[in-house]
Amino acid sequence: MKFRVKDMDIASGGVLVAILNEKDAKKLDLHSADRILVKHNSKSITCILDISESKRAVPEGSIGLFEEVLGRLSIKRGDLVEVKFTGKPESVKHIRDKLFGKELNYTELYHITDDITHDRLTDIEKTYFVAASFTHGLSVKEVISLTKAMVQTGKTLKFSGITLDKHCIGGVPGNRTTMIVVPIVAAAGYTIPKTSSRAITSPAGTADTMECLAKVEMPEAKIKQVVRKTGACIVHGGSINLAPADDKIIEVEHPLSIDAEGQLLASVMAKKHSVSANHVLIDIPMGKSVKARNIREANHLKKMFGLIGKKLGMNVLVVITDGSHPIGNGIGPLLEAEDVMAVLRNDPLAPLDLKEKSLMLAGKLLELVCECKKGEGLKKAREILESGKALQKMNEIINAQGKQKKPELGKHHYPMHSGKSGVVVEIDNDVIAKVARIAGAPSDKGAGLYLTKKVDDAVRKGELLYTVYAESEFKLNLAKEFLVQNNGYRVK
Repeated sequence: MKFRVKDMDIASGGVLVAILNEKDAKKLDLHSADRILVKHNSKSITCILDISESKRAVPEGSIGLFEEVLGRLSIKRGDLVEVKFTGKPESVKHIRDKLFGKELNYTELYHITDDITHDRLTDIEKTYFVAASFTHGLSVKEVISLTKAMVQTGKTLKFSGITLDKHCIGGVPGNRTTMIVVPIVAAAGYTIPKTSSRAITSPAGTADTMECLAKVEMPEAKIKQVVRKTGACIVHGGSINLAPADDKIIEVEHPLSIDAEGQLLASVMAKKHSVSANHVLIDIPMGKSVKARNIREANHLKKMFGLIGKKLGMNVLVVITDGSHPIGNGIGPLLEAEDVMAVLRNDPLAPLDLKEKSLMLAGKLLELVCECKKGEGLKKAREILESGKALQKMNEIINAQGKQKKPELGKHHYPMHSGKSGVVVEIDNDVIAKVARIAGAPSDKGAGLYLTKKVDDAVRKGELLYTVYAESEFKLNLAKEFLVQNNGYRVK
């Protein structure tokens, strides 16, 4: 049956949506969430059906199409398209099986991953897959299969020889070690193509912070060019479609506030596998507000990463670190970028905690590739940093990717003072991250917090704990309102 196209002038954000008037849907015995094949000339696409009760929204004889469908079929308002019923994807059956606790094989997980990647599943169907994986868990076999499926359904970057990578599972504000580790390792002569994410719940991701210094959105050919020239890159992985199903799964997990272990493991390992990394360092911060809340959970994740890495032919080293409080002085893209560059410049005022953790991680990576004996990596990393070679390498990377004009620090600021004298015994990661985000980070690059006092520092009543920066007075006032409830510091 043929229908006249109506442009709904709406984008779904990815999912392919088509709308029929309820009378047309009834004639064809179609229901909401059914799949229909929409064909125009030689192109066809499977869409998820929605039903309109209003003639004004979608009249009889018309089909309302969202922007994604119009773009893929290269059609416009008024064109005629053919519509046919098509069954639900096979992956829906596999999701139902997982809901009942069945262990899925590679083919079944590939079907699910491929349909997530190409937007063939509804949000409800994706949510059931995430929920089933969270409730029943994923076996080691399933995690390996899901990892491979995530890689197979996206692009891969191939680099010859030894390729290094590092990843932190997150949760610690200001933990911008990647931007220090990468230039140190590259200055030692190794290939380390770092594809990073943007912030989801944090005040800044590595890609957000690097974007204050250099372009991070670039095609595959440009990334390869940068890596050939400098030995490294620090770019946004989302711009080149590496393991794209992963980001779409995270979108579902975020509003549910769940992080299924199997999907976390597959997510990390798929991103590493997709850039052909064969030596990988994983940083697992441990603390009450991060993913590994205690040593038992941290050791379990460490064991799982090692096991999966071995099955995938990757040499994986896992380091458990202190995730109980923020690292560095700056929280937010620009402030974190300034911390990074201060460390690379060997500035005496650079945050010591960020410097020392970065050196430790870089040293572990150098030991992993046998650049130096066990226990000597830290010394080697420090030599590279203090010689100025790491700063030189970082500038090479920035120039190769395309230097950006540095954003300005938010002109509106608010000092947070201590209400009592004593010692800072705790800084709440969640509160600090929340304040920075309310102030505008990461979308406002110049927004965030600058921490003056750290854990174990002595503080007098009325002394400055940190300063909040915002690009608008409105956002600063929102942050101030939130701070009335909790400033994130515990002083005893």
